[in-house]
Amino acid sequence: MNNSYFTKIKNDFETYDKKRRVVIGSSNEALGLSKRAIFAFHRDHYKEGFDNLKKAESIFKKLEKLSVSVPRLRHEGSWRAALEEYVEAKLFGTFLKSRKVEEIRNRQIDTEIFLGGLCDFTGELVRRAVKEATAKNYKEVETIKKNIEQIMQNLIKLNLTGYLRTKYDQAKNNLRKIEEIMYELSLRK
Repeated sequence: MNNSYFTKIKNDFETYDKKRRVVIGSSNEALGLSKRAIFAFHRDHYKEGFDNLKKAESIFKKLEKLSVSVPRLRHEGSWRAALEEYVEAKLFGTFLKSRKVEEIRNRQIDTEIFLGGLCDFTGELVRRAVKEATAKNYKEVETIKKNIEQIMQNLIKLNLTGYLRTKYDQAKNNLRKIEEIMYELSLRK
């Protein structure tokens, strides 16, 4: 065995492991910020929510710089989970403010991360619909239903498998929940 080559491998492995630990810790922080943003949006605290998303974005920028020398760090599960939660929160906050579901411009967000976050976003919409139904804001519940239907019309065009199939099934279940809410509201009118 070439000892100098093995030393190089050992150094690469140790560098990766050290940076991986930073990625995990930072990703957990960004994931928590995204969850807090969602919670803030549900309470109509938009400034707090978007401030949390800005903090998460700052963490992702630092992680991007960290991963330049070790690109495989971008595939770490904790980083991808944090990005997916960020997508969910960003979609939710943006929807509540502008009534639009738009692309999130961040080179770290690949198609799989976006689709996972989009599917989870439908769950936040259902939670919002329950809040609006309780407040007797039925028009808002109808708007939410139409948006979930539109998301599902687009998702059904994709042949999702594996992890994304599970996310798709959850989104489909969210559509069923919003339909049940609408049915219950129709009985009360």
